[in-house]
Parts: sequence; structure tokens; C-alpha cells
Amino acid sequence: MPGPIIVGVDGSPTARRAAEKARDLALKLQAPLHVVSAHTENEISHIKSGSDEWIVTSADNAHRIADGEARKLRTPDAEIVAAAAHGKPSEALISYAERTGAQMIVVGNRRMRGMARMLGSVANSVSHNATCDVYIANTSGS
Repeated sequence: MPGPIIVGVDGSPTARRAAEKARDLALKLQAPLHVVSAHTENEISHIKSGSDEWIVTSADNAHRIADGEARKLRTPDAEIVAAAAHGKPSEALISYAERTGAQMIVVGNRRMRGMARMLGSVANSVSHNATCDVYIANTSGS
């Protein structure tokens, strides 16, 4: 069985376009798709309402984003997993890919043009540091 295809999401429309392309690739390659959202903090919040108390972490929020995107991508033939990964987005995706034996990471081309590219992008960092294949999806159009 081939390793999974990893796609990073943050709830943005451009990330969703990259995730849709990743799902299509996963279906064609008959590989599982892991939808991953990164979180940089290990924040823990305590929320109280009457006698009830909930503990919410930044990892929970990241997983909620990944799960929401994964649900939107589901098709009968797709094997889709939602996950949260700790770290800056590029580092979190690379680390997650290495831990899962991923065959490919899919990222969008956001911030790869104009002045924003000088500041760096997830796609640039992933493409230079990943130990697996990287697919940079054109997410600037519809």
C-alpha cells in the first residue's frame, strides 16, 4: 500500500483548493489522504458554564479545522484522515510526512509571487526541506 498524501489546511479558500487537488491525486494514486492543520502553541483554555468545564487546546482547534476540511472532501472512494500537527506549518507538515511515511506533500502556491515570496512561504520551505515528493498546486485561480 502506498504511503499517504499529506495536505496542509488552515481554513482558507486557497488551502481548500490545494486540498481538493490533493484528494484528486490521492484517488488517482489509490493512496490515503491526510488533511493536516498545524498549531504552533500548546495553549490550554478552561471554559466553564455553570457546573460544566471544558478544556480546549490549540491542538483541538487545529484538529477541528482539519476535520472540517476532511468532511468537505469526502467521496465514497476516498480514504481521508484528519490530523493536527505541532509546529510552524512547513515544519509540522514535513515532520508529519516523515512520521507517516508519506509519498507526497501537497501545498498551495500562496505567497510564492511578488513581494510576499521574499518573506517566505510554506510551499517554498516544504519544497526545499521535505524528504518526499512535493506537489505545489496552483491555488490562485478558481
